Amino acid sequence: MRLSANPTTDTVLKLATVSVAMFAFVFVVMVPLYNVLCDALGINGKTSAQAYTAVDAAVDTGRSITVQFIATNNDGMPWEFRPQVTAMAVHPGAANDTVFFAANPTTQDMVAQAIPSVSPSRAAEYFHKTECFCFNQQPLGGESNTLMPLQFIVDQDLPKDIKTITLSYTLFDVTARVSDQIAAR
Repeated sequence: MRLSANPTTDTVLKLATVSVAMFAFVFVVMVPLYNVLCDALGINGKTSAQAYTAVDAAVDTGRSITVQFIATNNDGMPWEFRPQVTAMAVHPGAANDTVFFAANPTTQDMVAQAIPSVSPSRAAEYFHKTECFCFNQQPLGGESNTLMPLQFIVDQDLPKDIKTITLSYTLFDVTARVSDQIAAR
C-alpha cells in the first residue's frame, strides 16, 4: 500500500478525474442513448430541417389521416403563438397548407425559432414539410403579429395503422443570440 506525501493532492486528482469522466459520459454517451430511447419509446419524433422536394405521386383519396397541430412557447417567450386550425384531415400524397399565428406583445423587436416534433415518432419520416416557418428564424417587430405558413405532404408509404399524426412546435426566443452574432460580425 502506497502512502502519499500529500493526501489532499491525491483526492483532488481523483475528483478531477471523476468529473472529467462524468462530463465525457454526459456529452458522448447520453445524446446517442437519448436518441435510441426516444426511437424505441416512440417519443420526440424529429423532422428534417430541410424542405422536402415533392415527387410525382397519386393522391390516396381512399385514406384519410388526421394531422393535429400544437404550439407552445419555451419558458420566457412572451409571444402569442398558435395554429389557425388545430386539426385537419388529409389524404396521403396530397399537398396541404395551413398557417400559424404569432404576435409579439412587447415593445421590443424580437427573433424566434420554432422547433418541430412529430408524434408518433415513426411517422416523422413520412411527414414532409415543403415550406415551414421553422426552416428560418422569425423576426417580429414589437406589438406586431404575423401569419407563418406551413406546407406539408403525408407520404403514401405511411404505415396503415397510423391514423393520427401530431405536429408540435415549441417557440424559442433567440433574440439575444442573434444580436450577439450580428455584433460579432
